[in-house]
Amino acid sequence: MHIAMIAAENGALVGGKVGGIGDVIRDVPIALAQLGHEVSVITPGYQSLAKRNDAALLGTLEVSFCGHPETVAIFRVEQTATAKGGGARKKGLGSVRHYILEHSLFASCGEGAIYCNDQQGPFATDAHKFALFCIAVCQGLIEKRFNEVEVLHLHDWHASLVALLRRYMPAYRALRAMPTVYTIHNLSLQGVRPLSGHYSSLHHWYPNLAPDLTLIQDPVHWDCVNLMRAGINLSDRVHAVSPNYAKEILIPTDQAHGFVGGEGLEKDLQCLEAQGRLHGILNGCDYNTPPAPHRSRAQLLDLIDQSLLQWVGDKHYVPAAHFHAQRRTAQWRRRRKSVSCTLSSVGRVTGQKARLLMEAVSDGHGGEVYALDKLLTELGDGVLIMIGSGEEFYEHFFTCAMARHANFLFLQGFSEELADALYADGDLFLMPSSFEPCGISQMLAMRAGTPCIVHAVGGLKDTVENGVNGLSFRGDTPREQAQNMLDCVREACASTAKPALWLNLRRNAANARFSWEEAVLQYLELLYTPLLVSRP
Repeated sequence: MHIAMIAAENGALVGGKVGGIGDVIRDVPIALAQLGHEVSVITPGYQSLAKRNDAALLGTLEVSFCGHPETVAIFRVEQTATAKGGGARKKGLGSVRHYILEHSLFASCGEGAIYCNDQQGPFATDAHKFALFCIAVCQGLIEKRFNEVEVLHLHDWHASLVALLRRYMPAYRALRAMPTVYTIHNLSLQGVRPLSGHYSSLHHWYPNLAPDLTLIQDPVHWDCVNLMRAGINLSDRVHAVSPNYAKEILIPTDQAHGFVGGEGLEKDLQCLEAQGRLHGILNGCDYNTPPAPHRSRAQLLDLIDQSLLQWVGDKHYVPAAHFHAQRRTAQWRRRRKSVSCTLSSVGRVTGQKARLLMEAVSDGHGGEVYALDKLLTELGDGVLIMIGSGEEFYEHFFTCAMARHANFLFLQGFSEELADALYADGDLFLMPSSFEPCGISQMLAMRAGTPCIVHAVGGLKDTVENGVNGLSFRGDTPREQAQNMLDCVREACASTAKPALWLNLRRNAANARFSWEEAVLQYLELLYTPLLVSRP
């Protein structure tokens, strides 16, 4: 069959990835092609991807957007599925085509910027550009610019307007015959925008559209469209990226108890689940690419310093985090005492990933301290190395913590090479997410033989088995979760001094497998094939 995947990110393209969506869009099409299917991946170009990926111009699309004619260019990059580990193409394999749609609006926040830190209101600039992208996708499908597509697969709120236009725009009525699957990568980001009265609003994007508002209105703000909800309610099948996350989102969020669930959309999801239209399928990991080789402490510090110099070279000033990090690596080079335990952490610096580290816990003397401060104090001769960027509030918190603790190194930025080194060179990998739809970092750390310490939620619960291939913690409140995280870190660090136990944890982590081959078989069985069979 021919599947078209519509997404904001594409990790198969240079410059096309920010987070986990990019990994999925890179790996799933290849796994499907290896089973003989054709896959077309369609993303915006952000005035960068076509140039950086040697794409061929195919032509243009003419669409009406905000009441004005717009011209969107189509580029294509060809990718042929190959045998595992590279080599000759297998007989009978399908292929992957990457289409890049280009318009000046897609670079609203600068060339190559996929998402914006918006000053115009939540999601305003991003929703506006993705609204143009989605109508261009629909026009391309109607004109068969991507050949004969049999199944549409939309990823997160950025692509959800394709489902809305397919249902309610008369010009795209023919697309209703095309089965549509919608994947929830992160339910907490919903793309809520006004219905009207703003340049970035549904009525302004598509003035003549008359949708059924009961299916797309935000549950709290009834004068707004909820793009995540539109994708959920207007698609034929909905897919969450792990089995446990698919269960969690059926339950209302309860912040007081530290539980993130349906985020206001649980009633819609409960209806889908009752109809057999909601499925949880665990994301996979690429095991064809070997983990990074182990580096000595000096080699790791060299790589860190190289990354810091590159990041500083891209700035007009030296951020405080880079200044403290350079001083810290210099201090560690002079350190003669061995490190008892090295914790590493890789991920976006957001509330989702970092909130528990800011939770107040008892200092043991009648007072309270941040969980991160207590963790670093209890580490003693151990160290924590964290890499990531994201929300300024959390970046500042980690920078200040680095100034207070000589055993903490916060690297405010991202380097794939450095992240791979941290997966491989840490004794333990820390991932204390408040919620985690699936997670890829824990899989990459386990692939490198590094046991993980995780909060037993979402895909972390589906991948890390406590005491078998890693350690996990729970809790009925954020404070209890933070305290249990500290207990878990203490237990994990102590286990590194027990050779038999530690070797068994490392071996089980390295041997765990979460393959894309298994995931796409479930895609076919649960998402695609039933829709094609049910069509007249």
